[in-house]
Amino acid sequence: MTLAIEHPRVTPWLTDGLRIWLVFGVCAALCTVAARNVPWLQTYPDAWVISLADGVAAVSDWFVANFKWFFRGLSAVIEVPMKAVQYVLHWLPWPATIALFVLFAARFGGARLAVFTGAAIGYMVVVGYWTESMNTLALVAISVPLSIVLGLALGVMAFRSRRFDMVIQPVLDIMQTVPAFAYLIPILFLFGFGPVVGVIASIIYAAPPMVRNTILGLREVPSDIVESGVMNGCKPRQLFWQVEFPTALPQILVGVNQCTMAALSMVVIAAIIGGFEDIGWEVLSTMRKAQFGESLLAGLVIALLAMVLDRLSSAAADRKPPEAGGAPMSPWRRHRTLLIALGCIIGFKLAGLVLPALAQYPKAWVIYPADALNSAMSQFIRSFGDAMDALKETTLFYVMLPIRNGIVTAVNPFTWGFAMTPALVWGYSLCAAAISLACLATGRTGAGIAVAVVAYLLYFGAATTPWPVFVGLVTLLAWLAGGRSVAAFALGSMLFILVNGLWDKAMLSIYLCTVAVMISFAIGGLIGIWAAHNETVSRVIRPINDTLQTMPPFVLLIPALMLFKVGEFTALLAIISYAIVPPIRYVEHGLRTVPEHIVEAARQTGCTDRQILFEVKLPIALPIIMLGLNQTIMYGLAMLVIAALVGTQGMGQQIYVALTQADVGWGIIAGLSMALIAMTADRILQAYSSKRQKAFGG
Repeated sequence: MTLAIEHPRVTPWLTDGLRIWLVFGVCAALCTVAARNVPWLQTYPDAWVISLADGVAAVSDWFVANFKWFFRGLSAVIEVPMKAVQYVLHWLPWPATIALFVLFAARFGGARLAVFTGAAIGYMVVVGYWTESMNTLALVAISVPLSIVLGLALGVMAFRSRRFDMVIQPVLDIMQTVPAFAYLIPILFLFGFGPVVGVIASIIYAAPPMVRNTILGLREVPSDIVESGVMNGCKPRQLFWQVEFPTALPQILVGVNQCTMAALSMVVIAAIIGGFEDIGWEVLSTMRKAQFGESLLAGLVIALLAMVLDRLSSAAADRKPPEAGGAPMSPWRRHRTLLIALGCIIGFKLAGLVLPALAQYPKAWVIYPADALNSAMSQFIRSFGDAMDALKETTLFYVMLPIRNGIVTAVNPFTWGFAMTPALVWGYSLCAAAISLACLATGRTGAGIAVAVVAYLLYFGAATTPWPVFVGLVTLLAWLAGGRSVAAFALGSMLFILVNGLWDKAMLSIYLCTVAVMISFAIGGLIGIWAAHNETVSRVIRPINDTLQTMPPFVLLIPALMLFKVGEFTALLAIISYAIVPPIRYVEHGLRTVPEHIVEAARQTGCTDRQILFEVKLPIALPIIMLGLNQTIMYGLAMLVIAALVGTQGMGQQIYVALTQADVGWGIIAGLSMALIAMTADRILQAYSSKRQKAFGG
């Protein structure tokens, strides 16, 4: 008699996902070993490059030659209202303009917003930048309405047509991710040199947020509201303008807010090709002279103007309309704000005839502390120069170079005090393998794979990893995160960069952006956690975030350049200062949106504050935090082009060189390559975030 013994079922540790990673690991190891004897595995051969730059340049030349007349005419048409707005802004007495801003701030946001608005606009006149500020405001006053109209029209079309939506979405991605420097060249050829070119560049960059928010707002209109309108006999046009549009208006107004901020962020870049007397040109000219104090004072004008417009548009978006059925309002009460505004204009205009100081701010009253700021910066450099050099060398030798070139190259007796002997190489490999296997043995498959991948990349370096390995790694990550479509897009993006001969520059950009994102996300995440649990910290950090986000990136380069001179470390600091804002904002927002009843339930079960943070709040807020990581990457890539001005050798430099040489072909190809890197990261992170959200029941 045979006794059947039933063995307990054991969960297999070799899952399908792990099998895929093992196959990839074997292929990567074979490729790495073979690359020593097969040079094309390490460096993509020049003979295989199929550059599209010449073809793009030829198409651009043909298009400019045949259609330049149309765009020059459009430029002349746009120039008319822009000059009219400039004339009106310069015709208004400065106290009248300040009064108008304060009046509307009080109307939409109350006394606190009115005080802030008055102080911010007053700063512009006190430091002597009133004329330049009004010219910038004229640019924004034209570009923002045009962006809103264009974005609203495209958003409505995308809402009504799925086919059009499928076409417009990648176009919006390209408009937002292609660096502005890349499309300045064809715009310049089409529209000519002048302020209108800056308006066009601002429209291209500012329209996408309006399109996306219009689509989102219209799609979120409840179906029962639409059905109610249909049942009441509304025609399609009535249904849209009287039912759907009013319901979606709050979200559309958010688009107006973001559109305004995007247009202002283009002010300095627009000044490069606009070349007229606005605040962007002032920032650019002082930056070229490395004048820290002057550029800071001018950059602060843009930051304050952006914050004022942001607060005003946000207050207008949050303002609730009066409830229906209330007592009828008198004409005076209904139009009180406009009548007071008209009274301010007439009153100050007449007063200016009697008191010239009210018509033209006297130069004797200007307070311009640029020299004091320059002296303070010089004193800081003299006092802490040695410490700054030590920080620079430590970060460069022990963080940046190992990630770029790999520890096998970066570790040497001159910097580290020892060399990577065969014994150390074996020790490094065995330690990485042991940690990875320990994670796998305890069921933490993702951690084990991550340790192995990071150990490989850290050993060989991002810039010297064989290109087939990196292409395979990105494609595999995309496939695991989002399936075939995301993997196909990632593979196509990598191959586009590869065959156009931009692989080495792309890897340098990816390496520098990766280091900046890691540091930004680590520091910004910790600050965000602190701000989410401390109201005082939250209040203090908000204006700092606003200033960093709205201050022209060019201004952020100047103190870094003065402290650390030209080089990758200076570029790294500039990128971090710009990319640290999203993790702070999104981590704080994500933790604050965790439902209170979930936190209370965890607390009642005996969880400590640390357990609540790491086991409850952070997992629930992960989708929002991942969106913050996405935005951190986007900000980092956007800053790379500007960082090319201080010595980077990646894609940003390629785009900037193309701009200086008026090379349309290479400018567009390099800009599109940068956009593809950003879009690939965006799609992988969005797919991963969506998976995690579903895992938590989102």
